[in-house]
Formats: sequence, structure tokens, C-alpha cells
Amino acid sequence: MTSATREAERPAADVVGARPRVESVDVVRGIIMIIMALDHVRDFFGSLAANPTDLATTTAPLFFTRWITHLCAPVFFLLTGTGAYLGLRRRTRGELSRFLLTRGLWLIVLELVVVRFVMQFNFDYRVTVLTVLWALGWSMVLLSALVYLPTAVVTTIGVVMIATHNLLDPITAASLGALGPLWSILHAPGFILSGPDRVVFEAYPLIPWVGVAAAGYGLGAIYAWDAERRRAFLLRIGLGLTAAFVMLRALNIYGDPVPWSEQKSPVFTVLSFLNTNKYPPSFLFLLMTLGPALLLLRWVDARTPTFLTPARLIGKVPLFYFIGHFLVIHLLAVVVCYLRYGDASFMFESPNLGQFPITQPPGWPSSLPIVYLIWIGVVVAMYPLCRWFAGVKQRKPDGWLSYL
Repeated sequence: MTSATREAERPAADVVGARPRVESVDVVRGIIMIIMALDHVRDFFGSLAANPTDLATTTAPLFFTRWITHLCAPVFFLLTGTGAYLGLRRRTRGELSRFLLTRGLWLIVLELVVVRFVMQFNFDYRVTVLTVLWALGWSMVLLSALVYLPTAVVTTIGVVMIATHNLLDPITAASLGALGPLWSILHAPGFILSGPDRVVFEAYPLIPWVGVAAAGYGLGAIYAWDAERRRAFLLRIGLGLTAAFVMLRALNIYGDPVPWSEQKSPVFTVLSFLNTNKYPPSFLFLLMTLGPALLLLRWVDARTPTFLTPARLIGKVPLFYFIGHFLVIHLLAVVVCYLRYGDASFMFESPNLGQFPITQPPGWPSSLPIVYLIWIGVVVAMYPLCRWFAGVKQRKPDGWLSYL
């Protein structure tokens, strides 16, 4: 990808002025936003005691319900970088850098204030989990500096971070003493603050995720190519990453802290093969998810199938959808809790990490089919809201709305 981005740098990097959005990027972003809601509905309405990736206790439907949502975070970060590069179509490099810096800081504030509230419905800050917007925000802040480098250099930095960060796995936060919380921020999920009254847990370490965003920045350069060449590239690299995942995973020598092994049945052996580590995202996890994501980008590059039109619209307002769908899910949980128990106080309590994001009352978890039905309802409910907000943004494309 680095040689490709070097060639594409000159024709696309300094063009300023209004250009149409890249529709395929919006479509793929929208698809993963829709899939993402499934995982969050399961968090609120499914059994928190049932670990979908624990092969000793999970079922194949539960595993794949979780596994399909693994696509979401890598695509978030990849397309964040791609969107940053495409921003050079209408901004100078300096303007893009300032936008990325301020929007990144804004995402961090949203994570700490707004997202935390809509997930817990309280401001006591007893339990704070730093998740995707935290890492996306810092990725943008770092990209705001990297955009001054040649695109090939930014891409190389990203690819190296993705491919080599598992070499750091032997280093633990505990071994670093007072610097342990910093290591949790950078590489290994863990506590930044752990006290009797306050807990701050870092779930999205920055090193691998920043790497994905930087690689995505390089990916943006191919959208200056002619369509045939771009699609051929997406097909080759998508198939290549997927094949690399299969081969490296089969060898069990590098790329994930937990090797696969033969299980009680062929189906569960396949589950073991696919059960790569997300926290932090291992090299194999990223190969497993980014390869299909690039193939998906290739599939919708020519045109958007009619049935994906709603996904395209949602992909134009991802942050609005992200915050809004949490609010809808949690409000629905409050209503259901009150109707079932005559008391909705459970939905306003700060949970422990094992019960995150809510404290579930006894007998609360719904079956997996019910979770799917709620998921469909949430997405359907969000669509007219996203259509309304997309219209607002289209009428007023500049100013503060660009941060949403």
C-alpha cells in the first residue's frame, strides 16, 4: 500500500475545493454502524454472565453474534483515516490538521461526558470505561501531526504499528510500576485508576488503533485513481490480508496471544481458529477483520445496491447515530425494566466492570432471538432520526455541525 500511496500523493494531496462524498465509504461505514448496534443491544438486554468468546460455555450462534461485530471497530478506525485523507479535497493541509486536532479533542470530551452518561444515566463517575471514541479522538489528534508527512510515510507507520505491536505483549503494566497506567493507555487494557470509590478502565489501547487509522489515511489515496485500478487494488489487498490471516493463524507462531487448538467438535475448532484477541486488537484480529472490510469496500465501489441505501444515509451521520443508538437502547431498557419490575432504578446505577454497562436485575437477560428483534427495532427507530439530521447537515455543511 505504501508504494501505491506514494504514487497517488501528488494528484490528490493538495486539491482544495468542494467534491462529492465517496459513496462507498459512507455505505461501508453505515453497514458497520448497523452491525455495531447488535453488540450494544446484547450488552443491555443479553446475559452479561455469558461470555460469547469463552469456548467452554458459549454456543455457535452466540459466538458469531459477537464475532460479526468484530468488524466494527477496525472499520471505524480505518475509515477515520480514510476520511482524514479525503478531507484534503476541500481543506488545505493546515486546515485539515486543525480540524483533526479539534475534532479529536471533541470526541474525547464526548466519550468522558456524553457517551458515559447515555450508557449509565448518571454522573457519579464511579465506573468509567474508555472505549472507542476515546481512542478515535486520540487517533485524530495524532493524525493532525502526521498529515504533514508524506502519505507513504504515514501509511508505513500505521502498517508497522499493526504488524509489530504484538512484540510488546510480554511487557505488562504491573512490571512498569508507576508507569503501569500509561502502558494501559498505550498497549494493554487495564486500570488507569482503581480505588474504592472510582474506577477508570482503558479498554481501547492506542498503539494498534492509531496504526489502523494511519493505514486508513494511506488507503484514502487510492480514491484519486481511476475506478478500475482502484477496484483491482481493493480486491487484491482484501484477498491478500484474508489469506495472510488464514496462513498465519494456521501456523500458530505469531500475531495473537492465544493460539487456536482442536476442540470438542469441528465447529468449535473453527470457533477457536476465529477467536482472536480484540483487547488489544492483535495483528491476526486486524487481518481477519480488515481483509473482509476491504472486500466490502470493493463490492460497493461501483454502485450502492438499493437495499443498502439506508446504510449509506446512516454512514453520513455516524457520530449522531453512535450517540443516538445508545440513548435509544438505554431508554428502552428503562421502560422494559419499569414494566417488568415496577422499578427502573437498576438502569441508573453505576455497574461494576463485570456488569457493564448496566446493573441487570434478577432474571433480566433476554434470549438471543429477542436480542435480534430489539436490535432491528433500534435500527429502524434510528433511521428517520438520521435522515432528519443528514438533511440538516446537508443544508448547513460547515461550522459546528461538521463536528457531528
